Amino acid sequence: MLKIKLQPTGKKHQRSYRIVVVEGKSKLSGSVLDTIGSYNPHETVSEKKMSVNKDSYQSWINKGAQPTDTIRKLIK
Repeated sequence: MLKIKLQPTGKKHQRSYRIVVVEGKSKLSGSVLDTIGSYNPHETVSEKKMSVNKDSYQSWINKGAQPTDTIRKLIK
């Protein structure tokens, strides 16, 4: 089963995240099938916090990938 997850990057207190498609049971540091976006919670409101390639996201959903609850909330 494929999952769409957040993969943490950056320093300990300055985390940013990549939105990735991985195998459901793999670790987040494991192999990534596709990177479809990024999310940085530390950016201000005027800057872009999240960027997602909607076409890639929708194509992975159509192929059967399941987004995590956090991704579902962010994409809304």
